[in-house]
Amino acid sequence: MRALIVTAVAAEADSVVSGLTGPVPHPDPVTPEPRALPGSYLLSRRDLPGLAADVLVGGVGPAAVTAATATALALADYTLVVSAGIGGGFQPAAPVGSLVVADAVVAADLGAQTPDGFLDVQELGFGHSVHLPPAELAARAAEATGALLAPVLTVSTVTGTAEGAARLAARHPLAGAEAMEGFGVAEAAAAHGLPVLEIRAVSNAVGPRDRDAWRIGDALAALTAGFRALGPVLVHWGEHRHES
Repeated sequence: MRALIVTAVAAEADSVVSGLTGPVPHPDPVTPEPRALPGSYLLSRRDLPGLAADVLVGGVGPAAVTAATATALALADYTLVVSAGIGGGFQPAAPVGSLVVADAVVAADLGAQTPDGFLDVQELGFGHSVHLPPAELAARAAEATGALLAPVLTVSTVTGTAEGAARLAARHPLAGAEAMEGFGVAEAAAAHGLPVLEIRAVSNAVGPRDRDAWRIGDALAALTAGFRALGPVLVHWGEHRHES
């Protein structure tokens, strides 16, 4: 099982790597220095029993992370691609400090505004606006990590008003979180015929932008704990997938 785990920034990547521990303490707790890929993307490697994980710092936003993910996928063979990081949670379903695992990765603002409302790119006839992770894997990941299993929205502009949050919630009433990279990671994975998973740790509520209320440290700690629980799930899923 070889997974490419893609984050936006280095702090998220460090949290993921810290969570990727084996069933016994790692003999060398010092994480190897990240190596640079073409394009100066940084990739860290973590080897566990049954799981080789490459953690990529892909940049902020769907365009940057698509390019980074595609670069990494062109250089090595992977079984699964995971989008991971922090994000906003829709209240009250996803409180600050909790985790959300995507059962759908949604391009929430890719489309057109019309007099009758927003039309996504799929409704416009220009492609698709949703990627579906493997249902069993997403469900097992949510159960193991204690996460909410719900759609995660990808936006190019983070929601910063109550009105914006209400509009998103009206279009996506089941959504658990919003972030800026999941759909880009999923697009690159799909181009290589690979399944995708997305996991988000909630640092703030979707809605009015209030930096004083953000809990980035708590979210990063939740991300580490999530990957500590997620590692065995990925190993089991990889073994089952190989057998089938």
